Amino acid sequence: MKAIINGKIILKDRILENNAILFSDVIEGVVPTDNVPKACEIIDAKGGYIAPGLIDIHIHGYLGKDVCDGEEDSIRTISKGLLSNGVTGYLPTTMTVDISVIEKALKVLRNLKEESKTWDGSAILGCHMEGPYISESKKGAQDAKHILKPDAKFVKKYADIVKSITLAPETDENDFAAIREIKRDTDVLISMGHTSADYETAMASVAAGVNHVTHLFNAMTPLTHRAPGVVTAALNSDISCELIVDTFHVDKCFYDMLYKLKGRKLCFITDCLPAGGLPEGEYTLGGQKIIYKGIVCRLEDGTVAGSVLQLNKGVWNVFKNSSIPLYECVNCASLNPAIALGISDKKGSLDIGKDADIIVTDNQFNILKTIIGGAVKYESES
Repeated sequence: MKAIINGKIILKDRILENNAILFSDVIEGVVPTDNVPKACEIIDAKGGYIAPGLIDIHIHGYLGKDVCDGEEDSIRTISKGLLSNGVTGYLPTTMTVDISVIEKALKVLRNLKEESKTWDGSAILGCHMEGPYISESKKGAQDAKHILKPDAKFVKKYADIVKSITLAPETDENDFAAIREIKRDTDVLISMGHTSADYETAMASVAAGVNHVTHLFNAMTPLTHRAPGVVTAALNSDISCELIVDTFHVDKCFYDMLYKLKGRKLCFITDCLPAGGLPEGEYTLGGQKIIYKGIVCRLEDGTVAGSVLQLNKGVWNVFKNSSIPLYECVNCASLNPAIALGISDKKGSLDIGKDADIIVTDNQFNILKTIIGGAVKYESES
């Protein structure tokens, strides 16, 4: 058994001091520091935070590698790189590219998923298919020529690896036939995004099976007083919502309001592109040129693309720019995504019996250690 001492333990409902967390491959307990068994291997948190591993449910790439490369080496590079951000599990995310490219990526992820449970990298929890079933008018940085109508048969074929799918519900004809079939026959999280749906259509799609929203506010009809749009449907229904917390995609003035409205349904994401973890410059995303400057990535025509955000930095962004307690900011990047994915019985918090996916940070939430299944997978050099 191992013990982490001398840290502030972030539980799902409070932060606990003067205690230690005990773990093997699972969380064994939290005890006063004086009661740590003598036989334990000791890890010193050096006065920082001890928190559950973070879960990123929307990320396209990292360190120059793209999920849509459809290459094992790309996924290995992304997974290893995410350890330094405290991400212990994630959904590699495809985008609107040729369906054969998506299919290749899904097969690679399917082949690597089991191995990822024990490798030196963040674990593959499944895949997020962002498109190609989206609206052309709200495509954002996605390529319109690859947009398709929702196809339940394709999703069901890969339902063992696809855990989340983004689609535009207004493009699902015949009373949301595809949404209803996916909902009936799979456990896939059905998310509306890149959508031009009006409020009524969005709410009807929720009744049909949509239970999540992709990067709230971005690439969807906005909240206005006579045309409420998808944003209002997201806030006025009991579905979970992603939020890119880089302070650019959504202004930080919304953080408190969204937490009050959505609570345990709010999930922080990065929507990180392959440029993440690299210097400013020119990169690609799904074959398109991306220009990365500051904290913003854009296409050549100026269209805002995803981010270069690191999830631990996103947690800290919200904590520093809101009145939300740190433990709830952490929940939004760990427990809440785990709930959305239906895996909160094993992951997302430091409850006894859950997987020992743990991070140790300094007092600005920079990652010092990342532990997965009780094994130290990353240690900061500083």
